[in-house]
Amino acid sequence: MEPPTIDNAQREGRPRAARAALAACGLLVGAWTVFGQPLPGTAPLEEQGDLAVRMVEGIDRYLMRGLGGARARRDAYWRTASAAEHRRTLARIIGAVDSRIPFEAPWPAATVNRPAVVASGDGYEVQAIRWPVFEGVEGDGLLLKPRGEVKARVIALPDADVTPEMLAGLAPGIAPERQVARRLAESGCLVVVPALIDRSDEFSGKEGVRFTNQPHREFIYRMAYEMGRHVIGYEAQKALALVDWFAREQAEAPIGVAGYGEGGLLALYSAALDERIGAAMVSGYLGPREGVWREPIYRGVWSQLETFGDAELARLVAPRTLVVDTAAAPAISGPPAEREGRRGAAPGAITTHGAADVREEADRARPSFPSGALTVTEGSASLEAFMRALKVQPAPSAAPLKDQRPGFDPRDRLRRQFQQLIDHTQKLVRQSEFTRAAFTSKLDTSSPEAWDRSAEQYRRALWEEVIGKMPPADRPLSPKSRRIYDTPAYSGYEVTLDVWPDVFAYGILLVPKDLKPGERRPVVVCQHGLEGRPQHLIDPPDERLGRIYARYAAALAEQGFVVYAPQNPYIGEEKFRVLLRKAHPQKLSLFSFILGQHERTLEWLGSLPFVDPERIGFYGLSYGGKTAMRVPSLLKRYALSICSADFNEWIRKITDVDHAFSYMYTVEYDMLEFNLGNTFNYAEMAALIAPRPFMVERGHRDGVGIDEWVAYEYARVRRLYADLKIPERTEIEFFDGPHEIHGVGTFEFLRRHLRWPAR
Repeated sequence: MEPPTIDNAQREGRPRAARAALAACGLLVGAWTVFGQPLPGTAPLEEQGDLAVRMVEGIDRYLMRGLGGARARRDAYWRTASAAEHRRTLARIIGAVDSRIPFEAPWPAATVNRPAVVASGDGYEVQAIRWPVFEGVEGDGLLLKPRGEVKARVIALPDADVTPEMLAGLAPGIAPERQVARRLAESGCLVVVPALIDRSDEFSGKEGVRFTNQPHREFIYRMAYEMGRHVIGYEAQKALALVDWFAREQAEAPIGVAGYGEGGLLALYSAALDERIGAAMVSGYLGPREGVWREPIYRGVWSQLETFGDAELARLVAPRTLVVDTAAAPAISGPPAEREGRRGAAPGAITTHGAADVREEADRARPSFPSGALTVTEGSASLEAFMRALKVQPAPSAAPLKDQRPGFDPRDRLRRQFQQLIDHTQKLVRQSEFTRAAFTSKLDTSSPEAWDRSAEQYRRALWEEVIGKMPPADRPLSPKSRRIYDTPAYSGYEVTLDVWPDVFAYGILLVPKDLKPGERRPVVVCQHGLEGRPQHLIDPPDERLGRIYARYAAALAEQGFVVYAPQNPYIGEEKFRVLLRKAHPQKLSLFSFILGQHERTLEWLGSLPFVDPERIGFYGLSYGGKTAMRVPSLLKRYALSICSADFNEWIRKITDVDHAFSYMYTVEYDMLEFNLGNTFNYAEMAALIAPRPFMVERGHRDGVGIDEWVAYEYARVRRLYADLKIPERTEIEFFDGPHEIHGVGTFEFLRRHLRWPAR
């Protein structure tokens, strides 16, 4: 990309239309030889092409290397903790943390018109049952009960798109030899088949609000992830509640769990978590997980690849029996198709691991197992190996039983299960303010200095456990620059700084021309929004961007501030969003990289002879407002922060199902941050900025939220600053406008707190 040339009209402050007219007449002046000069103290910036795109590509390469090295990091991790500690970590990252409700036995799921006994034969009968899991959430499915001695007790977990009736042979949909529940019951096993949340999108939304094409599993995952829960954890809890029941019966019959596809995933996780499960069969699932970013997003687990690949999960099953069936996985090409009124799902497909890959992953776990306890096989041999582990003799297969329920529709059960998980998660959201208050109870309000000291442990928690902390930058700064703007008020330079291998920071520095020798001025770091560029804040290319950004970086430079406008990597639509998919399993996020880029930027800005390093402020709009909440809360070299067009009751903004502007209904799955709801809403992030000055800029017509939410969350910030006896360091400005920079109260706030006179 050639750096833009600057014409006389731009120097004279003429509008873009006038400049275009002059250009058409051949009146452009200035050229690369004039405007490519570097800033003193920097090397020439000679890289061509789109530097924003190159930034995203570089982060992608870094993450791909990280995925390649994840196995070695897991090996190191496994040498540092006990199996019990590993299980606690696993339960936490999949959100299997709610206290389960003890119960004597499941109860019949019957109505006046529909009996609990679904089907009955000579060897066993089938009942519709439910059982409590945790408050407000039940398991729901089928019980296959042998008429004679119970030889083993098994939880049979179908794939997400397979109903319990299919697995029991009561409904068409899967081949007879794959009707595992029926085969086990015929052989004398008591079998429970839980219903799972499926991959359709019929109920993914709310009538009168909005609907999406997100699979039901993704819809639950999105809200649950923010609350430190997961659809995997929820459904593993349903299986483990049955293990609780089996164990309370104190029967000698062994306990097993078997699953296919999504059920295979749950069988592996459940057996890894609970040592009471004596044998597990995993079909159509086990394999290397370094490609989990390509799978449906509801399979993604925070920090998963730092701690647990499938081999490590298998190691937690040892020394018990694990049977791995190399059957093909369910073929899922993506979410339901987009259509009118139904959009917003994350991409992701399920493909089958080759048998060699499955065996290699299993072999990584094999040293943890006694001889013969880990079997890799396929087809009917897998079920036979599983039965042998349970000391069950396979019986000849009989004809399937017939469902006796007239007009039974499994969609009613699905809707009930789906809504229970929504209601439970929404209750967690409502309670989260109190959860966060307990979490932050060690903060000390006795003085601003005591507050700042006590906040350090919370800064570490936010950075390390929620955002994900990168290692320190390991490259020399190597600043490079070239001049691309020249106006009567300032010169502008494109700048790059090295951070990590393949990762660099890029932005535009505006240097006022009236600097006096030896003078050090304040800096305002101005951050663009989604799909934005630093140039949009200086010389917007169209009227829309002109309205949104109001040239606020240029306007501040014209008032005498040094201004730096960084390029953030949230550009390129799915290209940047896929970075999140690769980062989260490595316990990283996009902000892990953004923080490193800003650390280097602050280091470089503070070294410039015309910059006062104690007076560097941050002002960001929209996605830049998200940066304004997260980066200055952790980087104390920022003297203040202004959040524009983003401050919100953030946890509700992510999880709410009652408002169409919620991120539950949009494509921005890159917003998800694991367990943020129980730790840091925007008031808690602002508390980490305190006692430094903090401001919110909010347009009444801004569709990212509503004034009531913004005011409610900000009131908590205002009260904190009052408690610290520094109320003058925070304020909010409402203005009658949309999603845009207003630049009135905020400019005054910058002048006052960065100690720069008005012009």
